[in-house]
Amino acid sequence: NFNKTLFFLDAIVFAVIAATIIRTFFIEAFTIPTPSMEEKLMVGDFLFVSKLNYGPRTPMTPLSFPFVHQELPIIGGKSYSEAWTLPYYRLPGFSSVKNNDCVVFNYPMEDDRPVDKMTHYIKRCVAIAGDTLEINDGLVHINRKAVPLSDNGQTLYAVSAEQGFTFNNVEELTEMGITEDDLRYFKQNMIMMTETQAKKIRRMPGIISVDKYITPKNQWMPEIFPGDEMLKWNLDNFGPLYIPKKGATIPLTATNLKIYNRAITKYEGNKLEERDGKIFINDKETTTYTFKMDYYFMMGDNRNNSLDSRFWGFVPEDHIVGKAVFIWMSWDTNGSFLNKIRWKRMFNIIHWNQN
Repeated sequence: NFNKTLFFLDAIVFAVIAATIIRTFFIEAFTIPTPSMEEKLMVGDFLFVSKLNYGPRTPMTPLSFPFVHQELPIIGGKSYSEAWTLPYYRLPGFSSVKNNDCVVFNYPMEDDRPVDKMTHYIKRCVAIAGDTLEINDGLVHINRKAVPLSDNGQTLYAVSAEQGFTFNNVEELTEMGITEDDLRYFKQNMIMMTETQAKKIRRMPGIISVDKYITPKNQWMPEIFPGDEMLKWNLDNFGPLYIPKKGATIPLTATNLKIYNRAITKYEGNKLEERDGKIFINDKETTTYTFKMDYYFMMGDNRNNSLDSRFWGFVPEDHIVGKAVFIWMSWDTNGSFLNKIRWKRMFNIIHWNQN
């Protein structure tokens, strides 16, 4: 009996170690909790995320409970200890992060957690290190080249209808892929949908017009990065913004300090001060700064329902977790019986492009 128990324990230990190695260095399962990437990725999609594509990131807080990210199950409390931490290091990968990749990363605004224990987010990388991004009337431009939203990307549409019009056939909307969450703005005559869905709505009896809703230029939204009224940026009119690249040197001004302050201080560990109109980094006066890491700009395909880089800025390279590669399961909580499983989405490869 003792030998059987010992063998059983050995098997458990081996299984835990093997699974941990696979999750850390090869591939890990994630789920989509929010609609920010619809229709490309939907709430209830279960993904496999490759650590090999960009290179596995070695653990930064190695003292942690297996298979638990932030909180211990049942009893609660932190699942990790910061008594022993390691610096950021990434093993070689197959490629670097590319424009339009669907990327899993650690949400960079959780300053109370170590980097590898910050909440996981998934967004599309619209701009990589060295790019200049600008959004004009909702259309993204990278290095002055327009990058249209894909056919399955959602945005907000203003809907004008005849007096007393209602969507009586909810089943018809469901077949189009329009959910209750997409309709939550309809009281304000707005619907979150794709251009393909908008074309179908336009053909409905009682609909007068369906047009994309664009936040006007110079209508400042204070919650938009970097929160500077002088820039007057909003969701649909943003930038131009240079995405920092490792080794690149930029001039420092009173304006761009607000943009790059967090990268210089929080992400790259420098002390930054302004005194008498002069800029000091680590107590040395300077007029330039050279970045130590690459950075990325992430956006959701559901453009008007995504907490992304337009709100909190850059994602540093040490926050990158991996690349979403395929959907192995998709679960619709609003479905009934066998329709709870989205059969057509199972084992779908997530292509690098937007279509």
